[in-house]
Amino acid sequence: MDLGAFSVSLTVKDLGVSRAFYQKLGFEVTGGAEEHNYLILVNGGTVIGLFQGMFEKNILTFNPGLGGPGMDKLEEFTDVREIQRKLKESGVDLTEEADEGTEGPAHIAFLDPDGNPILIDQFF
Repeated sequence: MDLGAFSVSLTVKDLGVSRAFYQKLGFEVTGGAEEHNYLILVNGGTVIGLFQGMFEKNILTFNPGLGGPGMDKLEEFTDVREIQRKLKESGVDLTEEADEGTEGPAHIAFLDPDGNPILIDQFF
């Protein structure tokens, strides 16, 4: 059974604050409308929806008819430590940090404005 593309629909307290936060992470608004209290944001193959006052809880969302991103290992990618540096420069407070003096697998963690945990986990 193919469930289609996966995204996360987040219940947010302040749509503008959440939009600005996710834009710091490189997401771009591709749909929705602030006057209708929702926005769709994309970063590469990752899709999130921000919904203010529409749902009680966050929702894992599948979209039949849409394809999701591939899971192949990329030859080139931004190391988690570089992402960490950029987030810190943008004023994002991390709850877990990667050791800047290491290479290879590592992870960082932080919270969005509504307390939703976010994990960036590098496997290689």
